[in-house]
Amino acid sequence: MKKLPVFLLVLGLVTGMAAAKTVRISIATGGTGGVYYPLGGGMAKVWSAYVPGVEASAEVTGASVENVRLVVSGKAQVALGTSGVVVTAYKGEGKFKKFGPQPILAIGAMYPNAWQFVTVAETGIKKIPDIKGKRVSTGAPGSGTAVMTRAILKTLGYEPGKDFKEFRLSFAEQVAALKDGTIDVGSWSVGLGPGSLIDLSTTRKMVLICMDKEEQAKVSAAHPYYKPFTIPAGTYKGVDADCLTVGTPNVLFVHKDMDEELVYQLTKALFEHKDELEKIHPAAKTISPEYVLQATLIPLHPGAIRYYEEAGYQVPDALKPKK
Repeated sequence: MKKLPVFLLVLGLVTGMAAAKTVRISIATGGTGGVYYPLGGGMAKVWSAYVPGVEASAEVTGASVENVRLVVSGKAQVALGTSGVVVTAYKGEGKFKKFGPQPILAIGAMYPNAWQFVTVAETGIKKIPDIKGKRVSTGAPGSGTAVMTRAILKTLGYEPGKDFKEFRLSFAEQVAALKDGTIDVGSWSVGLGPGSLIDLSTTRKMVLICMDKEEQAKVSAAHPYYKPFTIPAGTYKGVDADCLTVGTPNVLFVHKDMDEELVYQLTKALFEHKDELEKIHPAAKTISPEYVLQATLIPLHPGAIRYYEEAGYQVPDALKPKK
């Protein structure tokens, strides 16, 4: 994952556009069971339909870390990634420390992986303090859900083994365990409306365990990647009130040298046809210029900035790339 050349990607894109030939865009997403792949497929459909000369396709990948490599190497032109990975890549920290800062810029934060702490009505659990002495799955070992859940609960003063019995289950396993009573609470860090929670909410009386404002503020203050977020009422069957939680933004990003006009056209089409993305996955409901300017944690590409400013938004200096 060294500072690799873009293999004439930018030149090829510019030349292709100038000659009115097809510009092929590969969108690096994630696995087929997550949100990245269906949402990336929706973006591909929108861009292919509304950006002249563009033919886009979504590709199954290993998600965030691999997606940075694919964009930097020129094997993908657009990608989705979690803020934690994207920020460390941009800064050359963490997994990217030995490679140095990676040449990426954002189109913008698209939607959050919302922390969704879930039980069923039979447990009687209604708020986070109620988990004391209960059986709680913090997510599969090594997963983003496990990292986020453990960090949140530790910040709020709850330790596995001491305050609750910890299980380490996948999303599918959590649903099965909640249904048969093996666990009392399961954890999800994912976009709104994953199939596993749709399944649970349509077959059992599902309950979201929400934060209060004090808990939300405490977690957000302790963890810069975790932003206040509200799960709207009606997201799941039988969940009829808004639910306070935190989310970590997922970012749509490109190589810093991608043609400015192309990025402008992609950004413009994305927001002008967002309704089509919402039909594909409910996570797209969060996508908005307002969310981009509030939640994006690396600088925006000049082409994206051009769109936001033309649309009447003021882009903070912190989101403008250094020249």
